[in-house]
Amino acid sequence: MEEGLPAYSKSQLALRNGQDKPQIWIAYRGYIYDVGESRLWKNGMHYEHWAGQDLTEELREAPHSDTVFSKFQRVGILKND
Repeated sequence: MEEGLPAYSKSQLALRNGQDKPQIWIAYRGYIYDVGESRLWKNGMHYEHWAGQDLTEELREAPHSDTVFSKFQRVGILKND
């Protein structure tokens, strides 16, 4: 894991869903990404995926590769609560 990134719990991540707080964050493989700048995540939803969640399992069947996350800023690490 990257040093220096703050750690957030799943409940803290859940608030960054584009509804409760202005941030739109998702977690993937232990990292939290800010996807708020993406037009594809408008209002905290991208196809059937909702922001504020760990999408690691859901994205196994996604039509894109992990490289899509290189477009987004890592803002934290997801704590194992």
